[in-house]
Amino acid sequence: MQNFSRLFGQPDFDQTLTDMKLKPSLIFFSFLGIIGVAFFVNRINPFFGNDPNPQKESALARTILGGLERMHFQPKAINDDFSKQVYDLYLKDLDGGKRFFTQSDIDQMTPFQNQLDDQLQNGTFEFFNVSVQLIDQSLTKTQGWYREILAKPLDFSQNVTLEADGKKLNWAKNDAELRQRWESWMKYEVLNRVTDEQEKQDKPGFTGEKKSFETLEAESRQKVLDVYDKWFKRLEKMDRDRRMEIYLNAVTNVFDPHTGYFSPKEKENFDIQMSGKLEGIGARLQSDGEKTTVTEIVAGGPAWKDGTLQPKDVVLKVGQEGAEPIDVMGFDIDDVVSKIRGPKGTRVYLTIQKPDGSVKEVVITRDVVIMEEGFAKSLILRSNQTPEAKVGYIYLPKFYADFTPQGLTSCAQDVAKEVEKLKGENVKGIILDLRNNGGGSLRDVVQMSGLFIEQGPIVQVKSRSKNPEIMEDLDPRVQYGGPLIVMVNGYSASASEILAAAMQDYGRALIVGASKTYGKGTVQRFFDLDNATGDNSVKPLGQMKITVQKFYRITGKTTQLDGVTPDIVLPDFYNLLDNGEQENDYPLQANTIPAVDFNQNAYRISDVAQLRTASNTRVTADPTFKLVSDNAVRLKKLEDQTIYPLQSEKFRLWDQRQKQESDRYENIFKPIDGFIVENLAADLPQIQSDTSRAARNQDWIKDRTKDIQLYETLRIMQDMIRMDGVAGKQ
Repeated sequence: MQNFSRLFGQPDFDQTLTDMKLKPSLIFFSFLGIIGVAFFVNRINPFFGNDPNPQKESALARTILGGLERMHFQPKAINDDFSKQVYDLYLKDLDGGKRFFTQSDIDQMTPFQNQLDDQLQNGTFEFFNVSVQLIDQSLTKTQGWYREILAKPLDFSQNVTLEADGKKLNWAKNDAELRQRWESWMKYEVLNRVTDEQEKQDKPGFTGEKKSFETLEAESRQKVLDVYDKWFKRLEKMDRDRRMEIYLNAVTNVFDPHTGYFSPKEKENFDIQMSGKLEGIGARLQSDGEKTTVTEIVAGGPAWKDGTLQPKDVVLKVGQEGAEPIDVMGFDIDDVVSKIRGPKGTRVYLTIQKPDGSVKEVVITRDVVIMEEGFAKSLILRSNQTPEAKVGYIYLPKFYADFTPQGLTSCAQDVAKEVEKLKGENVKGIILDLRNNGGGSLRDVVQMSGLFIEQGPIVQVKSRSKNPEIMEDLDPRVQYGGPLIVMVNGYSASASEILAAAMQDYGRALIVGASKTYGKGTVQRFFDLDNATGDNSVKPLGQMKITVQKFYRITGKTTQLDGVTPDIVLPDFYNLLDNGEQENDYPLQANTIPAVDFNQNAYRISDVAQLRTASNTRVTADPTFKLVSDNAVRLKKLEDQTIYPLQSEKFRLWDQRQKQESDRYENIFKPIDGFIVENLAADLPQIQSDTSRAARNQDWIKDRTKDIQLYETLRIMQDMIRMDGVAGKQ
């Protein structure tokens, strides 16, 4: 019997996560790997398998299912209804676009739709094996189709269309109908490229060779063929273990979208993202399916210190100490990354090809690499109207934390340091930017919120069948007691929502941004699956991230689904798009619990209504914000459009209309007159210590000077400061 008490005992609370895990997009053409850096692209459709390990797979399925039943905040009955939900979600993950399966394939899988609960409990994979076999067969078949279709000129004279949304399609009745879908997709891909080239040729000042439609069509077919061949080649290298991850995550995601299975490699990547550090060489790589190329060297990392490895170098071979180098040409980017990454103090041997064609061997000693680009950083904001009134700006991309004993990174500690530096600059107010911040460490969000109030509750956290636990700031000190604005948007989630909600409920900060935040009000913890079995032959099994709690505002309201509504809403490109927790499959529902007592006297906003009125007046009169609002309407229209013409002239007219509309909004963000953005004096020595770091900093500042939302937030802050000054004189 599995030892669930060992597996599912409560871990240290500082390992609690509130991160947002967005559904991955299906991206065919670009893969990015990072060695010594924190991000890896989601794997897509690993169809082809290696030999199965029935004992390990059986242990994995039963351990995951047992953990979900025992530990999930809102467990589901493992029955036929559950089986049908897993079946539907897995098919959606496998072939949501309905481009691989026919109705005949579905008919072979349908008998299993009410059996998955039994198979999982028994640790068997009859349905999974059938699905792998069918998708394997479909890949062979569809690859033959697109190669046949692209082998000869395509007919663009017929008045036909492409429906690109799989949700609006039925399964293809037979191979003939499925092949027709592939022909439509190939026509779209080719016609899109031909039209782009025609438009380039039609522009005034074009100096190249003007080619006929037939020539452009032939060249575009070859480009599409190359793209799809590379995609399918990558798919062929995906193994059974990765396919199993997709199946098991369909099981976990039926419980909720943030509960998931992580293989040992995926868990390692997640830890890197959360901590902002790893042990490696400090280089970014990308792959085109054949060559792995260095795109960036991380300042301060081992490769940067060595100085030999440079951007545009191609990695030919990777070797370890005492072993022959391995030729990595054509390898999956993750496989190359895994071979280069390694423990601190060990050496990796890279055979590289320089841009001039010369080949060299580089020996780099691995070390801890800190990815500073993902950390909190600050600037000084001013306007030429009141240049003496400096406002601090802190950008926080995520609530990162290092949960290892070394604890090298903590966003709460870093923000506290940025606050001290800003106080040293005598700023009159601080703007904390949480836009696009998907969450992270719950421990850090509580500590960070405490920087701005004396002490008191920050968030209520409720476990299954238990009374809510009140997480509070116990430190009576107020590190910063001045005007505070928190910026959010539709991708501010989880921990970001906790901080924004607490500051809003206390009346401590003004919340400014898009119409609503993401709406994730759940808490996850990791559990090591190896602790559930004494059978060493099946290890390592990986880990599970399980939703074990929901969090609530101190008012008792929830952010789950509801999100946080800003005090002042600014126009945003994505205000009208379907986005947020409610768009996921099987999200937990919203509810309320009793409020707790709370109060603070560090700072109170004088008059939110007056600030809102003043901002709305400026926004309404601002032509750039008008364009932002208009573009939001356009993007909503595009989101709803899923049918595309495949007749050449109709497609070109449609494409011209789309580009004309798009061009209207292409360069609407320009440096804003009177908006002054500067580095802190304390940061300049480090910024100037490396040319690449200085260049990135310059680009960042340039982007900020074009940020119309940030500029309006600065003006709101100036209103707050003026109102405080008037109130202080009365």
